Amino acid sequence: MTTMPYPMPESEEARLQALAEYHLMDTPPEEEFDRLVALAARIFRVPIVLISLLEQDRQFFKARLGLDVCETDRTVSFCAHAIMQDDILFVADAKKDERFAANPLVTGQPYIRFYAGKPLRAPNGEKIGTFCIIDTAPRECFTKEDRKNLTALAKLAMDKMEMRRLEAAEEVNATRFANIAATSPDAIICNDEDGRVTFWNDAAERLFGYTAQEMVGQTADILIPDSWRELYEDEVRRLQTGVPMTLADRTIELSGLRKDGTVFPTEVSLSTWQESGRTSVGAIVRDITERRTHEEKLFELAMVDQLTDLPNRSAFMDLLSETLGAGQPATLLLIDLDGFKETNDSLGRSGGDLVLRQVAGRVQAVAKGAKLVARLGSDEFAVQMPGNCIGEIRALADELLQALCGTYVVARKEVELGASIGIALAPLHGEEADELMSAADLALYRAKSAGRHRYEFFQPAFRVAAVVRRIFKRELRRAFQQNEFELFYQPQVATRTKQLTGAEALLRWNHPERGLLPPSAFLEVLSEKPTAADVGEWILRQACMQAVKWRRQSPGFRMGVNLFAAQFRSGRLLTSVQNALAESGLPPEALELELVENILLRNDDRTLALLRELRRIGVGLAFDDYGTGYASLSLLKRYPVTRLKIDRSFVHDLTVDEEDAAVVKAVIYLGKSFGLDVIAEGVETEAQRVALDAAGCQEAQGYLFGRPMPASQFTAEFLAARAA
Repeated sequence: MTTMPYPMPESEEARLQALAEYHLMDTPPEEEFDRLVALAARIFRVPIVLISLLEQDRQFFKARLGLDVCETDRTVSFCAHAIMQDDILFVADAKKDERFAANPLVTGQPYIRFYAGKPLRAPNGEKIGTFCIIDTAPRECFTKEDRKNLTALAKLAMDKMEMRRLEAAEEVNATRFANIAATSPDAIICNDEDGRVTFWNDAAERLFGYTAQEMVGQTADILIPDSWRELYEDEVRRLQTGVPMTLADRTIELSGLRKDGTVFPTEVSLSTWQESGRTSVGAIVRDITERRTHEEKLFELAMVDQLTDLPNRSAFMDLLSETLGAGQPATLLLIDLDGFKETNDSLGRSGGDLVLRQVAGRVQAVAKGAKLVARLGSDEFAVQMPGNCIGEIRALADELLQALCGTYVVARKEVELGASIGIALAPLHGEEADELMSAADLALYRAKSAGRHRYEFFQPAFRVAAVVRRIFKRELRRAFQQNEFELFYQPQVATRTKQLTGAEALLRWNHPERGLLPPSAFLEVLSEKPTAADVGEWILRQACMQAVKWRRQSPGFRMGVNLFAAQFRSGRLLTSVQNALAESGLPPEALELELVENILLRNDDRTLALLRELRRIGVGLAFDDYGTGYASLSLLKRYPVTRLKIDRSFVHDLTVDEEDAAVVKAVIYLGKSFGLDVIAEGVETEAQRVALDAAGCQEAQGYLFGRPMPASQFTAEFLAARAA
């Protein structure tokens, strides 16, 4: 016996017969089905949506979005598996599912990873196909609400198909139509050419409230509300004069009038035929009140952000396109929160959601004159303002920054957030929605890279910079592969004696065309790339091996290494540190890892456990640039840091600015109070060194002692004499 490559329902013959009754196979696309798949794509944010009908050896797509083909072989069909279930088939990751891992639609185009399909069930219980959504990335979760929405969409599709089935049955002949109509769940009414009812089924009685005895022989005008009575009377006149009805052979939405006087929405399909030389009219009528409710809810889901109740990206882009299409001047403000990821990590998902609701409220309160305020996704919001008045927009941007940058209270916890804003003007910066959005996005990027907590207006030069940035990203990938990175080292000394205590390893890029590039030229771009963790591991290994060599001349020598946030996210930082120490032979206490504030502000248990384990094996942890951000005393208490690094911005005017001097003294005092060492960065003058020594700062680094330099130069200047 040949084994089928896909599961087969026991009632396959009956299932195929049920499918045939719908007469939908190989039919051209239809707007009502296409509208449903487009709606599903918006609701679930997926690139592919299908209404699939499963025949004996193939599946045909009655409606499709994101897929070029109109059918596939049944052997590769996910829907062949979906119809075996009573409810939704959910595949989180097709590559990890033995049923689909080798499927050519998974290993090749369209590279399916996530699938969810709801069977389309005919009234007799047979499953003729599925309504399915597909993504090229896996999804671990398909919520109860997701299931409810997919089920509603499948029901809407099936309702439309059922209307088609009844229409097809009607076309066979009037007698068979009457037999089918008697058991139909939909109201079926037949009229003669004078508009008098000749057939009235039980469903019509339930729908309109009139019995067959009351209706047969009577005109159907008592079912027609005033809203379309004139149209109805015109159609009856056409019948009586032998002129074809304008509404025949069409499915339309009209209102119906019940016996109790209530008006309700219906879907009506009309057709005509000749019987004994006279024209007869058949109407299939369905109450679509529930469907309208479903559709309204689904459209709301597609256009409204469920967390904040603001319009979502789709709604915002639709209105923006409408505004620009009408030639109206407009201003787009794109808002992105600074530090939200760390806030979300520290408060948890539910706490982060509460913060976003507060943000939405603050934006709405400030932008009262906006045409629309929307949440585009994650921590990004948008405001569309009428006109191009630069003065008014600047004032609005300032007010938004003042409202959004500051403290948010959630469950008695205070968190600090900032915001950056990119601004673009239409039609000056774009005459189409996508073009204007791109301009605002580039302005937003410039605002964030220029220091955050600020706004920027788009400038044409930003597009050129974006192109250069893309080229830069490709070059960075090549740089790591072709060993173009090099480590420089800046000496760290005892403040009082100027004796060498260690060095900080700093990355440089030997660009084949631009020469030696400092970190400021490329580090921000590099930190965003997937290779950042790999580069960080390389730095760690190189620095540890170099430190071992220098410890032979200076036994107490300590090496400082900066970490990328990507190394924490990679999950292998502890192993990388242990391997680097083991391979080089460097004692753990001779390695100091430098942490920036955004890593500590994550404030999650996994990061805390990792840092505690690093301290347990003896590695030092330095808090870099302390005092420049939002870091609080609680972080010093919670995290096992061993050293505070005073930022160069406070050291620069230490001897002439009382406020900077006060900050430096405060950090030194904190260090002593928490039992932490303190080192100052950016020391350039002897006066600064003396002031730091007097304040009790144990170590320093800066141009006064030495600039960052290659290992060979560092050896010659600081360790050669010791070797001699």
